[in-house]
Amino acid sequence: MKTHLAGWGGALALGLGLATMAASPVAAQTKWNLPAAYALDNYHSENLVFFAKEIEKETGGKLTVTVHAGASLFKAPEIKRAVATGQAQMGEVLISIHENEDPVFGVDTIPFLATSYPDAKKLNDARKAAMAAKLDSQGIKLLYIVPWGPQGLYAKKDVNTVDDLKGLKMRAYNVGTTRIAELAGAQAVTIQAAELPQALATGTINAFMTSGSTGYDSKVWETMTHYYDLKAWIPSNLTFVNKAAFAGLDKATQDGILKAAAAAEARGWAIAEEKAGWYVAQLKAKGMKVVEPSPALRAGLKQIGDQLTADWIAKAGSAGKAVVDAYRK
Repeated sequence: MKTHLAGWGGALALGLGLATMAASPVAAQTKWNLPAAYALDNYHSENLVFFAKEIEKETGGKLTVTVHAGASLFKAPEIKRAVATGQAQMGEVLISIHENEDPVFGVDTIPFLATSYPDAKKLNDARKAAMAAKLDSQGIKLLYIVPWGPQGLYAKKDVNTVDDLKGLKMRAYNVGTTRIAELAGAQAVTIQAAELPQALATGTINAFMTSGSTGYDSKVWETMTHYYDLKAWIPSNLTFVNKAAFAGLDKATQDGILKAAAAAEARGWAIAEEKAGWYVAQLKAKGMKVVEPSPALRAGLKQIGDQLTADWIAKAGSAGKAVVDAYRK
């Protein structure tokens, strides 16, 4: 896939070409690995590669980071633990898959709580300190956050109401999507992004909710016929570093990483918003029926969202309520 990123394309292409090259023996004092779960031509992975290149630049070649995209080094659910235990020094993960560890990791997947990029940014700002504290307790330092596109519904048939989801085999990838499937009367089937193309090809699932970009990466038009542009929620990926590995670097190198991370976060948010519409347009161009949800479907999913919000606050307690209250101010 070409990088259709106005203003970012050339730089990201340069990063893709250079970041995996070995640095000269003189410059490469430290080499780190960064496992990630998504395809190399997904914008999250492209941003990671450019982040790695900027680290090399900011540290004068003292630190080089190799990005291992497509779950090639660790599967998505394994990445965070790999970083915590020092098997890898850095990593990127869809943080909501770890909601079972702390509810704050999954608040961004509550349907219709935050559906625009400004709201998603506000929600992430409201929970950032709590997430950073939890990660710190696990031996991980948060570096930056980048969102996905708004989530829509893929199906092989008309879906006019929530009742039309009953009995379908619906992909789930975290606590929130599992609950959505259950409340809609569908059968939840846990499948991570790297496994999605095979699951679609074998008929393991026949409905799921995800972003336009994941749908595009998985060539959903080969098996699905409908895309309902729900804009239901905007989940986020976190990029982080092993706390001990970071502490072992000199201050100049630490500062170089943090500077590159701040730039990666700003760039990632801009790219995510820029590409959201492009991905949906590509689904339509590939022959999918791109549909605005009916009022009945939206109302039914909103009802599920209200239930999940209440459930999440009850589970998260006062700390979780403080996050939602801060977001809603």
